[in-house]
Amino acid sequence: MTDHPHVDARAQVPDVVVVGAAARDIDADDPRGWRLGGGVTYGALACARLGLRTGVVLGVDALAADAREIGLLETAGAEVVRVPLATGPVFHNVERPGGRVQTCHSVSTPIPTDALPDRWRAARAWMLAPVAGEVPDAWADVPPSDARVALGWQGILRHIAAGERVRPIAPSPSRLVTRAGLIGVSRHDVRPDTPLAMLLDLAGPGASLLLSAGELGGLLVRRSEGRLRGRMFPAIAATHEVDATGAGDVTLAALLCALVLLDGVSNGSDGVSRALRFAAAAGSLTVEGVGLDAVPTRQRIEERLRP
Repeated sequence: MTDHPHVDARAQVPDVVVVGAAARDIDADDPRGWRLGGGVTYGALACARLGLRTGVVLGVDALAADAREIGLLETAGAEVVRVPLATGPVFHNVERPGGRVQTCHSVSTPIPTDALPDRWRAARAWMLAPVAGEVPDAWADVPPSDARVALGWQGILRHIAAGERVRPIAPSPSRLVTRAGLIGVSRHDVRPDTPLAMLLDLAGPGASLLLSAGELGGLLVRRSEGRLRGRMFPAIAATHEVDATGAGDVTLAALLCALVLLDGVSNGSDGVSRALRFAAAAGSLTVEGVGLDAVPTRQRIEERLRP
């Protein structure tokens, strides 16, 4: 990509548009009693720190609207459109040996498609990153037909009600899933016995499914000529793990950017494998710190990948 310093970045079409609601995660160690999260914030910050022109359609409740973490996005170069929500997603997360127990304190109102600036509609890459089903199916019609669209599927695979524990729900048909060409989901968000073929049956033709498994690595799978064709990839070891929140969102965002937008990452004889390693390194760096501050730059990712 070529930078044009004499052109106002805010007059340009973003390289990537990221859509979703900012979640407030209860955190007793934060003076506010919460910190900002959600796939949209992690995914957008990853894209911006990778050096891409990033547009963010960010749903926010009254408390989240002025969160310091939004400043991280803007400092990284992202253009943020705050969309006021009557209520935003609020969660209490408890990490246990068997996995995360998440309780919903507040649900999210939907983000309307007319919140998108008109000049962003030509973006060639999109990440739809719902955390609480707040990105309605109408968003499937917004990206251009030739744009690459990534979807954080886990954000619509949850039963969410205020005052209740968040529970997984079975995957079902969705226009968002059908539109996406790259779909990210954790192995914890679907039943272990869910056939990969069934998941891909819900996706559009030629879509790839990124099934992440934390320290076990993951699998990128697609259907080609009637057969499932998968590529397993190992995890990139973290030096230590502090907080796994957002690692899957950063991995998905980094893979989207590597495949579509980052020259020199996915080129070469085995570009997909290089892109997967790049994305896995981004995820491993994210778990080494707390919250959005841990989202890595391209330089840190490349340093981690050096022999």
